[in-house]
Amino acid sequence: MAGIEIPQELLPLDGRFGSGPSRVSPAQLQHVLSHAEILGTSHRQAPVKDMVARVQGMLAEFFSLPEGYEVVLGNGGSTAFWDICAASLARTRSAHLSFGEFGSKCVSAHTTPWLDKPHVVASEPGTRGELSSLAGVDLYAWPHNETSTGVSAPVSRVLGAEGDALMVVDATSAAGGIAFDVSETDVYYFAPQKNFASDGGVWFALMSPAAITRAAEIAETDRYIPDFLSLTQAIDNSRLHQTLNTPALTTLLLMEAQLEWMLSMGGLTATAEHCATSSALLYDWAGSRSDVSPYVAHPDHRSPVVVTLDMNDSISAPAVTAALRANGILDTEPYRKLGRNQIRVATFAGVPHSDVEKLIASLDYVLEKL
Repeated sequence: MAGIEIPQELLPLDGRFGSGPSRVSPAQLQHVLSHAEILGTSHRQAPVKDMVARVQGMLAEFFSLPEGYEVVLGNGGSTAFWDICAASLARTRSAHLSFGEFGSKCVSAHTTPWLDKPHVVASEPGTRGELSSLAGVDLYAWPHNETSTGVSAPVSRVLGAEGDALMVVDATSAAGGIAFDVSETDVYYFAPQKNFASDGGVWFALMSPAAITRAAEIAETDRYIPDFLSLTQAIDNSRLHQTLNTPALTTLLLMEAQLEWMLSMGGLTATAEHCATSSALLYDWAGSRSDVSPYVAHPDHRSPVVVTLDMNDSISAPAVTAALRANGILDTEPYRKLGRNQIRVATFAGVPHSDVEKLIASLDYVLEKL
């Protein structure tokens, strides 16, 4: 099947459609080169700290941060933040929506000796449940977008939750591609390798005053919190425009360039509209065929940034993705642990509509040949 040759006129200009890391633009690479003088220099000095401050400021503008919210950052990516949340934000017990691989990993991080057993609303992959208030829960956590399945969930406070309960949202594949109201969360955290077209290894968190207060409260208890998992240390360093240990400067430079571009496009409203249009092209295409269907059955649950499409039994999805890969169309394979006969396509902010249209034309060609 990899011997299929797709005509050049049907191929996207850029064949990278992975759900993370995502495509990096030439303009971003040029931005890194034009600031190469700060690479290999001290991250405690003004040139690097000024760059970190610019990224923080642009994120605050992009997300229209409410008064009192802060942009906090640290090293380790979202995987590290699951443990940071369990160590530095959960007081006694957490409640979770788990509807895919990454939501379940957040649950695992909160299964610790110092916390009560978490309450979990789990659902089958491709679907999602709904959190309800529960006595004794002081932290509610869920993914804004489940990268593994292409299911998204709304960002809104859990009705009836206890007054000081925190709302903590994993936004790694959603941030920058799905519009929402930051005031509905206390912590909206993400790594920048999806819509922000950067590398991994850094986490960002938009934190409310309540979340900052909670971190300080827990830091004053006798709970052992390693420095790397200390949110108060990350907050203190972020206020100085630095991280506890050496930050990934190339990652931050790539993100700075992407943020400048996203703000020039019109900010979150514009990028969210762009992603929704791109994903609709694929969902509509699947709806027009008898041998392809959206994996997520409920239209309101379908992600605008990660599209998962099932192939029927007459088609081998691995054959399709192999043929695409042989023609330079990359990373359309499904999430490895899901094990479905499907393709997965990222429609992040940096993916132009024209490339999505070309991908569809290429898919039609490959399916016809198969």
